[in-house]
Amino acid sequence: MGRTVNLEEKFATFSEHWAPRIVGRYEGHEVRIAKLDGEFTWHSHTHDELFLLIEGMLEVEFRDRTETLRAGELLIIKAGEEHRPVANHGEANLLLLDPADAPNTGDPATATVAVEA
Repeated sequence: MGRTVNLEEKFATFSEHWAPRIVGRYEGHEVRIAKLDGEFTWHSHTHDELFLLIEGMLEVEFRDRTETLRAGELLIIKAGEEHRPVANHGEANLLLLDPADAPNTGDPATATVAVEA
């Protein structure tokens, strides 16, 4: 049975940065949200990744360019593309779509495990 998810309410339940929360699941994927502040690590994934910025501003650095996201904009990062999210303009709220149990750093040894929101 489907249930409405209020993202604003979900974001209000935590304050940690770079610690993804799972707000939904479908077709073997997790819909995650995260609060971002400062710089994350350079990494890549074996799968495509979708970023949808809910609030704030986010720069996603690639080795050859930087993409800037503002609230309401999305970016699809292709599998194997090395990138680094950077939120240097205050806190940013992000919705991500990843395969279930995918590590947020691309490496299970360094990842923050996504938990239910």
